[in-house]
Amino acid sequence: MPPWQSKHRGTLTPYIAVNGIDGVMDFVRHVFDGEVVGTVLRHADGTVWNAHMRIGDSQIMLAEARGFGPHPAFLYTYVPNCDAAYAKALEAGAEGLMPPSDQFYGDRNAGVRDPAGNVWWLATHLEEVPADELHRRAAAHEAAKVKG
Repeated sequence: MPPWQSKHRGTLTPYIAVNGIDGVMDFVRHVFDGEVVGTVLRHADGTVWNAHMRIGDSQIMLAEARGFGPHPAFLYTYVPNCDAAYAKALEAGAEGLMPPSDQFYGDRNAGVRDPAGNVWWLATHLEEVPADELHRRAAAHEAAKVKG
């Protein structure tokens, strides 16, 4: 591992800064069985300055938006069961954007927006699609959208 990279995080770590980050942390715990990693730093007023959470084998950084405005994210998250995660997300107060459905690229996925505005794409991988088949399916998908 290069000396400039933290041994505790990957090279790319999403960072979410929104109003109500404690609620997002609760959402991550409930929907993804996420867990806090290390110490949660808080400002004197109790708001989260910086936190790290693990979802599966990945981590995200989180903070309360302060001074630089809220910055919600789009996060594509693999889960063992897309349908169950979608139900848990709705139960946790998320807005349903797309119900679970099988996709031409080999995933079953769904979309939700958490109460702080982050969009979570929940996916369960179903099959590896070879490149030539992926191109064929993508073209058929686009053609169906034009007709519909």
